[in-house]
Amino acid sequence: MSASFKLLVLCWAFGLGCSLQSPEWFHNISTNLFNLSGDILLGGLFPINQITSNLTERVEPGNISCNSLNKFGLGLALVMKYSVDEINANQTLLPGIKLGYEIFDTCRQSAVIVEPTLSFLTEKSTGELPVKCNYTDYETRVAAVIGPYISEMVSVIAKLLGFFLMPQISYGATSEKFSDKLRYPSFLRTVPSDKLLAEAMVHLMKKFRWNWVAVVGSEDEYGQEGQRQFSKRALNMSICVAYEGTIPMYSDAERAVNNILNNIKATKVGVVVLFCQTQSAEVFFKEVSKAERSCLPKDFKKLSKSQHDGALIIHSIQSDVQVIKRNMTGVWVASTTWAIHNRLSSLPNIHTVGTIIGFTYKTQTLQLLTAYTEELFTRLDEERTKSSPLAPESGRDDPRHPCPQCWNLSREDVSLVMQPAVQRIAFSVYAAIYSVAQGLHTLLGCNTTACMWGAETKIYPWQIPLSACSPNCGQGQVRRVKGSHSCCFDCINCMNGTFQAKQWDTQCTKCPVGQWSLIRSTKCTKPTFDVLSWGQSESLGMMLAGAVLLICQGSVGVVFLKHHGTPLVSASGGALGGVALLSLMGGCLSLLLFLAQPGDIVCRLQLPLTSIFHTVALSTIMAISLQIIYVTELEKAASHLDIMRSLGGWLLVLACCGVQAGFCGWFVQNGPSLSEYLANMNVDFVRKFLSCPMQPPAGFVLMQCFNCTLAFISFMCTFMAAEPVRQYNLARDITFSTLIYCVIWLIFVPVYTGLVDELRSIAHVSFSLGSSMGLVAAYYFPKCHLLLRKPELNTSDYFRTFLEGIQPPQEEQQPEPQPEPEPEPEPQPGQ
Repeated sequence: MSASFKLLVLCWAFGLGCSLQSPEWFHNISTNLFNLSGDILLGGLFPINQITSNLTERVEPGNISCNSLNKFGLGLALVMKYSVDEINANQTLLPGIKLGYEIFDTCRQSAVIVEPTLSFLTEKSTGELPVKCNYTDYETRVAAVIGPYISEMVSVIAKLLGFFLMPQISYGATSEKFSDKLRYPSFLRTVPSDKLLAEAMVHLMKKFRWNWVAVVGSEDEYGQEGQRQFSKRALNMSICVAYEGTIPMYSDAERAVNNILNNIKATKVGVVVLFCQTQSAEVFFKEVSKAERSCLPKDFKKLSKSQHDGALIIHSIQSDVQVIKRNMTGVWVASTTWAIHNRLSSLPNIHTVGTIIGFTYKTQTLQLLTAYTEELFTRLDEERTKSSPLAPESGRDDPRHPCPQCWNLSREDVSLVMQPAVQRIAFSVYAAIYSVAQGLHTLLGCNTTACMWGAETKIYPWQIPLSACSPNCGQGQVRRVKGSHSCCFDCINCMNGTFQAKQWDTQCTKCPVGQWSLIRSTKCTKPTFDVLSWGQSESLGMMLAGAVLLICQGSVGVVFLKHHGTPLVSASGGALGGVALLSLMGGCLSLLLFLAQPGDIVCRLQLPLTSIFHTVALSTIMAISLQIIYVTELEKAASHLDIMRSLGGWLLVLACCGVQAGFCGWFVQNGPSLSEYLANMNVDFVRKFLSCPMQPPAGFVLMQCFNCTLAFISFMCTFMAAEPVRQYNLARDITFSTLIYCVIWLIFVPVYTGLVDELRSIAHVSFSLGSSMGLVAAYYFPKCHLLLRKPELNTSDYFRTFLEGIQPPQEEQQPEPQPEPEPEPEPQPGQ
């Protein structure tokens, strides 16, 4: 069943210009195809031949034969010659300087490409490659290297050339890994990377809703990197790669292709992406075309004749298509390397394999190339006719000569440069040559008439600048185009909250919700939270202070327990005073909740626990303060003192704790959990200290104000209380302790509001420790001093006012002594 071949070519823009020149200079061109002497030499690496020897039988370094002409590679080498001849003829870029070239065959073999590369690196003056400690003043034989074509060959020599910082411009290597300037500092290219091709392929899959595909790559750098790039992007677009296969390049490919086709059949995929070299694709479709055929499913008929999607242009040639009978739909997606190569389009039965969708670059056409090649081959034919049939071309017997049979080229061979594959890549070679020429133009300070060039002028490869309107933007910068040329632009920094998504972006992309970025970022990240870890110096300091406070509180407790039932302990509240001391210890321990990674439960307990423990201690002190004001200011206090010191005091403490518990419950009920707080957080930071949400703020204010109110009432009750004569002044201890507490928390307010989150947590813990220490030091320490240093004062008489409710006696006023009357003087005798 006959069917015409369908080819879909997808192009993206590669915007470079091409200038037309007068062909008068054609009459002066040299017929030396692969070498031309000049003031400055360029090195060229092209796949002019194909390997003809068996690498498995290779036993010597030079035992490799490449005698099968590759017309595609030869056509590209002729483009380099054309470009150099055009520059030399026009004399506008490099006036007074002649460019030369040396072109070598790569044979697409790593063992072949190393030798010419080493010759490029030899010293210009000696032709040798010396070992030096410093190659800064080392002038190489060639100024720059053009090529090679494929990524596999670039990976062999790019790092070596990068060591010398020799400009290397490839016209076909598209592997994304060569974009890494740290590893390949001197590598450049005039074609887009596989990253863009993979993205275009994935968008094609998405456009036609093909989400079950296979990917096949050649066993080289190009195929493996392209396969990886496509699979990575397909996963992000919810496209399933059902199978991935590899076509060997240096072993039995036919058997591997049969296995690949069987696996494709087993997975029942309808679309196959081929990221491979031309020879691998040729072997693959030779096997495909051997299979039986059946009709293409109707659903693919929906593909329109011309569709536009951004920079992608799809051209469709409709035909009655048939596919292989392996239970596959026969849709093959071709990478740029083999999409329009004549080795594929000329295969027998290629029209039976189905539908091929090929990607290629939209590029410029070198309009003078065909005429130039025709003139070149005509002159070559004339020279061959004039010379003796046995006279070889100069250097043709050199074993390094890339094409001995090219001496026989004639006008009939002009089709070499008319192949679609050559036409597609020709401008990339042309642009590479002109980029070097423009760099030399800048380096040598050339104008339209002369360059700063002399016999002593030396050109070091690392000196050659790039030919660019604008330097490349750095990471995290986007391009703002100036004027009408996309090559001229300003580099704009991506600010906080935005990032550079792709290398050629013209606008920064906003970060998604829940992520943020710093200035000049290439991606957004979820925020990272810091906490007060146990090992931090601040945490260690607070724990040390807390430990000292606990030791003090424990010591006071031991002293009070030892003197339990004595007048001093009874006057200080007895059991109620012990509860107050325990609550202060609990408040100290609860501050540990502010350290380490917080959680929902920890955040629910932090403030309520600290506040309720302080409430117990302060309400106890307030109960004692009310007793003091009661016995010192009211008469007949003794009859009710027992009630106030027992049941009344406990009820007051419970009542105060109940009110505080209500505030704590309202705070917990209306505030968000830590998880809710993080989920609803407005992320405008990359790194931040994580503390428990103090929401609603009114809850914290109510809890702390209630405690300060208890302390203030105690202060007012004892500040004006009468001082008992010749008895212990219990009111004084309460006055100073509550005053210290109130002053500390009044200072806390302005300090806390002016701090960042991390310091706020530290401040809260520090002020809590300070207020607890103030209560212990001012209220309990004086009593311990009396118990330990003046035990003789621990008597009922010394605490009678607070134990029995007896009004403090007033000082008895002593009557002022009357002055004795002076005795009257005795009368003198004789008076």
